[in-house]
Amino acid sequence: MRIAMISEHASPLAALGGEDAGGQNTHVAELSTALADLGHEVRVYTRRDATSLPPAAVMRDGVTVVHVPAGPARALPKDALLPYMGDFGRWLGAQWDRDPWVPDVVHAHFWMSGLAAITAAPDRGIPVVQTYHALGTVKRRHQGGADTSPPQRIGFERRIGRTVDRVVAQCQEEIAELVRMGVPRRRIVLIPSGVDGTRFSPDGPVAPRPAGVPRILSVGRLVERKGFAELIRTLPLVPGAECVVVGGPPAADLGSDPEARRLSRVAAEAGVAGRVHLAGQVPPALMPEWYRSADVVAAVPWYEPFGLTPLEAMACGRPVVATAVGGLVDTVVDRVTGDLVPPHDPRALGTTLRRLLDDDLRRLAYGAAALDRARRCYSWQRAAGQLEVVYAAVGATAGQRRTSEAVAG
Repeated sequence: MRIAMISEHASPLAALGGEDAGGQNTHVAELSTALADLGHEVRVYTRRDATSLPPAAVMRDGVTVVHVPAGPARALPKDALLPYMGDFGRWLGAQWDRDPWVPDVVHAHFWMSGLAAITAAPDRGIPVVQTYHALGTVKRRHQGGADTSPPQRIGFERRIGRTVDRVVAQCQEEIAELVRMGVPRRRIVLIPSGVDGTRFSPDGPVAPRPAGVPRILSVGRLVERKGFAELIRTLPLVPGAECVVVGGPPAADLGSDPEARRLSRVAAEAGVAGRVHLAGQVPPALMPEWYRSADVVAAVPWYEPFGLTPLEAMACGRPVVATAVGGLVDTVVDRVTGDLVPPHDPRALGTTLRRLLDDDLRRLAYGAAALDRARRCYSWQRAAGQLEVVYAAVGATAGQRRTSEAVAG
């Protein structure tokens, strides 16, 4: 099967940890790889954001990344890309009209990719599958006036959900949100993200750490909604523990990063500056070492569409303390693989972390259960296999539709 992945702002080739480079980049890269391993041919279409990029680049056997000329060839915030999605979609359509490589199915990632997909694919009889990765209704609810999304976002997301052949939700909370938006439930299928269990495992090198000092690790882009400030404010309730935050720009550039500077101020104000370490961007190949170095991994965002880092920690056999939001409610089984706490509740978070760090037996039990759950329920191979079924179903429906139209014509 020929599969077109559209990921307008999140290239699978991008370095992780930047302003708009995170879970979606990993999701698209890993899913494309798993589908290629099943024998499919995948092309990932992403916006050309640098003049040095070639028209296309081979990521691995079976996966090619195509750089689409839509908008200026320079980095732009994703919230500034909407004006170029029409050009993106028209370029795709023209490409598929003249290129012998025409996809059997298009899978759009993020709402703006969905706009490009429905511009190009339906007129050519190509079915479209949509994964949102985040929903504007949720972002607006939590960020209010600080939400920088284009004002048309929610309306476009509703239209996309009613237009595409299938919507892939990543957690139960997202399904409920989509139905409230007016997306027909029959078009929604639940397929969570996965984790690479060969790379993320309990066995292997461990990142250096001070002897005898409990380590709390938190991983993610340095943006306010990830809850790092709240985590740092809990440290007075967790005496003796250090907090390591991995993510953001390279360590050498943290001094010029606004969020990194804010977190440093929060640590100083809380009197825990000596126990907080901002590690900055870490090469993906080294991330398992950092997870293995942790006694507990804290994932405490205000909201989270899915969240890959808890799964990576679980696959490394580490217990996770997470806020009870979004996909974290699905992945972290409370009091089995970790603990769930309310968002915006530093006291509950601090108390939970302290109790878990003081209980070696519980941490071991949580870690073993987390590893088992990650291996059984969350693999990219499982996600790719489930998507194969979805792609085949929408492809068959599209084929029947084309046949009916030909007969009617």
